[in-house]
Amino acid sequence: MTTTSELRALSEAHSAHNYHPLPIVIATAEGAWVTDVEGKRYLDMLSAYSAVNFGHGNPRLIGRVKEQLDRVTLVSRAFDHDQFGPFVTELAELCGKDMVLPMNSGAEAVETALKTARKWGYEVKGVPADQANIVTFQGNFHGRTTTIVSFSDDPDARNSFGPFTPGFRSVPYGDVEALRAAVDGSTVGVLIEPIQGEAGVNVPPSGFLRAVRDICTEAGALMIDDEIQAGLGRTGRTFAADHEGVVPDIYILGKALGGGIMPVSAVVADQDVLGVFKPGQHGSTFGGNPLACAVGREVVAILNEGTFQKHSAELGAYMHERLGRLQNVKAVTGRGLWAGIQLHGKARPVSERLKELGVLAKETHETIIRLAPPLVITKEELDWAVDQLEIALADA
Repeated sequence: MTTTSELRALSEAHSAHNYHPLPIVIATAEGAWVTDVEGKRYLDMLSAYSAVNFGHGNPRLIGRVKEQLDRVTLVSRAFDHDQFGPFVTELAELCGKDMVLPMNSGAEAVETALKTARKWGYEVKGVPADQANIVTFQGNFHGRTTTIVSFSDDPDARNSFGPFTPGFRSVPYGDVEALRAAVDGSTVGVLIEPIQGEAGVNVPPSGFLRAVRDICTEAGALMIDDEIQAGLGRTGRTFAADHEGVVPDIYILGKALGGGIMPVSAVVADQDVLGVFKPGQHGSTFGGNPLACAVGREVVAILNEGTFQKHSAELGAYMHERLGRLQNVKAVTGRGLWAGIQLHGKARPVSERLKELGVLAKETHETIIRLAPPLVITKEELDWAVDQLEIALADA
């Protein structure tokens, strides 16, 4: 048997060092649990940053993919296939919109939404050529492409990657007046995470999403809602924006849309927005492929049942109540089965101690531990995880 140390040595020698993973090599997974190459089990409290919302090896999703594997996996968009039309129809209905533009990764979907907003701004709103601006928020994380890091304020994301793409204005997250001041006649969109994940599961002030919606409507700009981490059941609703009854002009979806099996993402909007694209103006070889559409259709079917949203809301409330009683913690933020635990000191040692105790979680911004368990987690499993967190905090 190849050991953890041997496999990690291969990664260290031959992989670019763009991640700093915990010292574990996972071999198998089921439900909320993963098992390493030596056979030790761990409770997964990260779920691939919400990509595995419906659990590792979800039987419905795995079955759907196996069925599709025996039929056809890729034709590119040069031809239609029998999963494409049903997928875009069913996803559009879930979102209450007209049209879907499928892509692969979340960053691709964000780039697609930015291109959509600019093209809409020039061709529908009438913004002068090359004058469009899009307002973003400090502390954001929308991906790591050159354009996206152009409006990041994270030094790790930006340093040594310039020159950057112009056309973006950044304002403090949660500051209504700063947003209002930044929007003008050339603003084509406001790009927002309804909860900032990478920033530490940062929930905006009550009413902020509604204010963003109103400002966009008044200015004739598109509200672009990045639900890649926050959406698809994570917060106890299908979309995190649902908590304020807000309907954006554009949804950006990813991660859990692929069921933890395929990279599947999408931009979803009405025809008067996505209808600006004509053949040849945007695309992807793998975007909307048969395998992706098959798993995406099953994800939509699961979400239409509402079971995972209900479980996340109910168990999430219990999780936050328990986390709120922890000692040695500065604050706990989040919603549903998603939490940011702000510590007084460094978070990496706590993550490493949790790993020793059989729980997998990850730090962000040096002093915050993120928890985002698969939505199949039970109350007993959650209690055990929080018990281990108490031990790790005491040992830190």
